Amino acid sequence: MFLSERIFMMTLPLFFSVMSLNCSLWQDNSMSVKRFAFARFSEVTEQCFLLFTLILLMFLASLTGNALIATAIWTNPVLHTPMYFFLANLSLLEIGYTCSVIPKMLQSLVSEARGISREGCATQMFFFLLLGTSECCLLAAMAFDRYMAICSPLHYATRMSRGVCVHLAMVSWGVGCMVGLGQTNYIFSLDFCGPCEIDHFFCDLLPILALACGDTSHTEAAVFVAAILCVSSPFLLIIASYGRILAAVLSMPSPEGRRKALSTCSSHLLVVTLFYGSASVTYLRPKASHSPGIDKLLALFYTVVTSMLNPIIYSLRNKEVKAALRRTLGKTKIHIQPKIKERKRSSHCGLEGYKPK
Repeated sequence: MFLSERIFMMTLPLFFSVMSLNCSLWQDNSMSVKRFAFARFSEVTEQCFLLFTLILLMFLASLTGNALIATAIWTNPVLHTPMYFFLANLSLLEIGYTCSVIPKMLQSLVSEARGISREGCATQMFFFLLLGTSECCLLAAMAFDRYMAICSPLHYATRMSRGVCVHLAMVSWGVGCMVGLGQTNYIFSLDFCGPCEIDHFFCDLLPILALACGDTSHTEAAVFVAAILCVSSPFLLIIASYGRILAAVLSMPSPEGRRKALSTCSSHLLVVTLFYGSASVTYLRPKASHSPGIDKLLALFYTVVTSMLNPIIYSLRNKEVKAALRRTLGKTKIHIQPKIKERKRSSHCGLEGYKPK
């Protein structure tokens, strides 16, 4: 119950945000373009099917891995600690993150149904920004948790209590909700006179801005500033936390203690590097260096590849997670096997005591 105690309270603002977003879009009648279409990846059908297969396999692997991590944490009381509470939230974020983008991307790759309504595009952008920003904040909360565990171990239980962890998770989701709603409303309040083809796989900020009419330099500057605040602020908190952690680790007299402390941070550091590396290259580099091909490859990386790698990183480098996954999968097998045996028993029960004449 530690994982899901306030999940309703955390998701309730999403419904009101989407409702207000759609209402504002329907009330705006100034836009001439009511429907967009995603550009084709390639005119060669075989290339599209190859990419479809690769993305589908990575998507299924991401869903399976993150669902297993969340289930293992949910069902194993040993993992009901702050570190794994945040990890379960991260897995749920990754599931929502990929589901908001990949299904429509897969449909556009292999069918002619590449269109999306203005409302559908705005909704996709809202959830993409919400979940992406929430992940930035959640990674910062995870770094703070590691800082408290290593630098203040005697006060860790009181300072990282159950209520504090829930509030940090709620703040992460809340900040993502506000950023997603504000940015989406701001961008879709612009005029779109045509063309209506999005040179991308999904409704991302920069490809949609490229379709807006008139001078969009002020809007691009606002989006850039928001990206700096949303991406850089949590990243600076992560850097500050790990700076204190490194200082504390170097002052430890025991090599075994230093190794153990660093091993608890290595998985999180690797995930932070993957996520922030791709996000920074995408949103913080100058406009002149952007190209549709590179942007698409980067988009595939931070929407599919990183979401698939996160469960692998945490399960391979964490003995407790591996043990919990084994217990979870073992319970599943135990539940299935008695049902099979009972079916076999019931199939013979009508023959008991029967003797052929």
